[in-house]
Amino acid sequence: MSSEVEETGSKPLKLVNCMSCGGNAFIPGELQPLGTTDCAKCGAELMMPMMLEHFELNSRIAAGGMGTVYRAVDTVLKRDVAIKLMQPELADDEEGLEAFYVEARAVARLNHTNIIHLYQFGKFNEQLYLVMELAQAGSLDGLIDQLGIVPELRVLDIGIKISSALDTALKNKLLHRDIKPGNILFNINNEPKLIDFGLACKSEAGVDYSEQIWGTPYYIAPEKLRREPETFLADMYSLAGTLFHSLTGHTPFEAPEIDDVVLAHMNKPLTPPHKLVPSITGPTSDAIVRAMDKSPANRYQSYDEFIMALTAARSQLLRTQFAPTASSKPHRARPAAAAEEAAPARSWFRRGK
Repeated sequence: MSSEVEETGSKPLKLVNCMSCGGNAFIPGELQPLGTTDCAKCGAELMMPMMLEHFELNSRIAAGGMGTVYRAVDTVLKRDVAIKLMQPELADDEEGLEAFYVEARAVARLNHTNIIHLYQFGKFNEQLYLVMELAQAGSLDGLIDQLGIVPELRVLDIGIKISSALDTALKNKLLHRDIKPGNILFNINNEPKLIDFGLACKSEAGVDYSEQIWGTPYYIAPEKLRREPETFLADMYSLAGTLFHSLTGHTPFEAPEIDDVVLAHMNKPLTPPHKLVPSITGPTSDAIVRAMDKSPANRYQSYDEFIMALTAARSQLLRTQFAPTASSKPHRARPAAAAEEAAPARSWFRRGK
């Protein structure tokens, strides 16, 4: 919560809490609600709070094409939440409005521990907003940046839980269509939470690829690029690509130009993860490779199968860790192209959050 004070002989100031350094700081009182300035202690962004009904918005978390997400406090229930405000310029955009409603309806009917929970959907002074569970411990994308290579056991746990979340979405006839590290957040207990159903569609509906393919090129399934029917197996491919990135520190295919990355998804053999990081166990590497097969027919044909493979890999890894003296056969894999020289991953513009 924030408070306002006024210094003698000076303009009013607002006392706010910096979410980055945790300190209290004064900001100019004339700042408009949601206006920002820098923290004098750490340089992080500070924001003038804004009341939205009984929610106090205190800091900005992320922004995308569809809206901006803020950290807020529910002053009635006394809990922290995340609020997504729809971009004002989209208020008269029928397609934009429909996408916003699609996300609200999609998330509202999904009840799963590893899918971000939707608390409320409302409109206040012509402003559409979503109130959601706050996952405040960062994203998988940030974890990869921080660690370089995420421990195999944690990657397997994430894969199992997000696969289960996607299976729940599928049972509700929904595809996510944009699985990537930035769309997996962590709560305070480090539980992974799948977010951003802004591109979700009904699994039985045909997907129109006539204008543009939605997704992120570093994790996109080749059948989407070939304009073939999109099924849950495209989400599985993207999740496996996300796990590949987490395990190795590299996206599955890397190249200086986005077009070359896209072509690689369609034509280039995947380098098994253990070829890049020899410590990765064979079962984990094999599960990722199968889930990223160029042909959807050769992937696991259900999330249950994928979860079983990841769970078996996890069990084998734990046995190896707790019995380090036990002998194990070396992993034998099919020949594959050597890994490309690392190149920093780039974002691909699409209709955003």
